[in-house]
Amino acid sequence: MKKYVLTLAFLALPLFGQSQDAREIDSAAVYILDRMADIIGELEAVSFTIETATDRLDDKQKIETHYSTSHVSMAGPDKMVYQRSGNKGKHGFWYNGAFASMYSYKENNYVTLEAPGNIIAMIDSLHSRFDFQFPAADFFYPSFTDDILADFNTLEYLGKTVVDGEDCFYIRATNETMHFQVWISSSKWNLPKRFIIIQKGNQNLRFESVFKDWDINPKLPNTVFEFLPPPNARLIDIMEKS
Repeated sequence: MKKYVLTLAFLALPLFGQSQDAREIDSAAVYILDRMADIIGELEAVSFTIETATDRLDDKQKIETHYSTSHVSMAGPDKMVYQRSGNKGKHGFWYNGAFASMYSYKENNYVTLEAPGNIIAMIDSLHSRFDFQFPAADFFYPSFTDDILADFNTLEYLGKTVVDGEDCFYIRATNETMHFQVWISSSKWNLPKRFIIIQKGNQNLRFESVFKDWDINPKLPNTVFEFLPPPNARLIDIMEKS
């Protein structure tokens, strides 16, 4: 699994180097995850909304929960746009296959960066270089199932349950540092509906996201992926992570 663990927004957790003893892998869970990944991989375009709640510790080591809602659209291998509103204000992101721009509505400023020529490489590059956060990005990696198997000691299918009125497959994975639960629609699309990450110890900090309003293969004009700075917006520079 990617270091940013399904969210590119949760705490940095020590996932790698997990013990491989007493591994329990349910083939039914693997099949469902593979099918979800295959369907996502074959989409030409997609739009969805994701609502997220993230626990963090304040300077007094008390839990604060931060909420955000993101509206995301992607097309082909090289176009992405999203708008995110939450505790940290409202931000927009545009990627057209060559450049990526992040805009702060509150500050009325933006940064534009050269980016690799496909969505996955762009996400990896901007996260590693500038710590950009992308909503639930790991679900769109072709290696999603393999990453789960590499970093969790147990993976099990727990049957069907209902999430927001929709029948879903319920899957759980655990390792030495976290619990991961995901609900995947049992409809023909088998798309993710909800997931939860709980950090073991450290007050059991929790990350939870709910997917809504999936739009499969919408017609998205190229213009929506082009960033046009608003009037009087300031272009700023940002430093790469050391």
